[in-house]
Amino acid sequence: MSTGPAFKRLPRAVREQQMLDSAVRVFSRRGYHGASMDEIAEVAGISKPMVYAYLGTKEELFVACLHREGARMMEAIAGAVAPDLPADERLWRGLRAFFGFVGAHRDGWAVLYRQARGEQPFAGELAVMRARLVEVVAGMLDHALRAEGREVAETELEVVAYALVGATESLADWLADRPGVDPEKTATRMMNVAWLGAGQLLGGVTWRPPGG
Repeated sequence: MSTGPAFKRLPRAVREQQMLDSAVRVFSRRGYHGASMDEIAEVAGISKPMVYAYLGTKEELFVACLHREGARMMEAIAGAVAPDLPADERLWRGLRAFFGFVGAHRDGWAVLYRQARGEQPFAGELAVMRARLVEVVAGMLDHALRAEGREVAETELEVVAYALVGATESLADWLADRPGVDPEKTATRMMNVAWLGAGQLLGGVTWRPPGG
């Protein structure tokens, strides 16, 4: 009778998720260039050839990590925001879901926001995800404005959406380094910064330079 460890066969989808979990952990700690397929395989508890067979090269594996973490983030936001809610509650719920994702997936956030931004072709992948997020925010603002009987030029909506997304990303990066900080309280802080300005925008109040 064999006394060696038994190999537990898992469905391919489950095995792939385990590999991605391990890869995200290693990439977040080492960065793309510092991470090795050997370490990823070791953390996953499988052989390196199996990683290549399931998910391809290190570049393909990193892209797969980006897609999974990005999809998780967008699904969390989409699942929290209902179209029939008031504008402020939609934004609040979206922010709470976003910061909740970052708090629960700090390694995933590090891969998305820190590791991918300065590396090609990953920066392009990230830009596509970010554009989708900006589009969602701009759509929320547009919906709120139309409900108030007002219309704003598409460029203006895009500018505000980019500003809100950029500020939210920066605060999320601050949160990622502080495990003791409550994600929901962080969302409330961001809501106060964002909505006090957006609320005036919805009311038609704008600031103009002196003499402008």
